[in-house]
Amino acid sequence: MSNVGYYIFVLVALMVAFIVVKKVASCMIKTAVLIALIVILAVVYWLYFM
Repeated sequence: MSNVGYYIFVLVALMVAFIVVKKVASCMIKTAVLIALIVILAVVYWLYFM
């Protein structure tokens, strides 16, 4: 399976999450959401692409 689709998914997810969080949350919540998103994407990668 090609990782190109995964990388495109990650970039789109990060952009959407950043825009949404920027509009509705404070700095501490932004940091927590970004860390959670990175952890979730890492888990998805390890479970489905490794």
